[in-house]
Amino acid sequence: MEKRLGVVGIIVENTEHAQEINEILHGFSDIIVGRMGIPYKERGLSVISLIVDGSMDKISSMTGKLGKISSISVKSAISKK
Repeated sequence: MEKRLGVVGIIVENTEHAQEINEILHGFSDIIVGRMGIPYKERGLSVISLIVDGSMDKISSMTGKLGKISSISVKSAISKK
């Protein structure tokens, strides 16, 4: 399958889900090129940004699993080639 480069933004409104998020991300570590997490204490949330390089199926699977977690928002931007 054709690999694509992308950026995934995750907003975590409830940090009680941190372990579940980390387990999912660990399961997709083969497509994660870089990760940056920023706790935004003033707003009581955290922001995670990922650089990913993988097939659309794999990227979609990861974002789909993350999106099923309550109080998590996930958006991605994927290269066309």
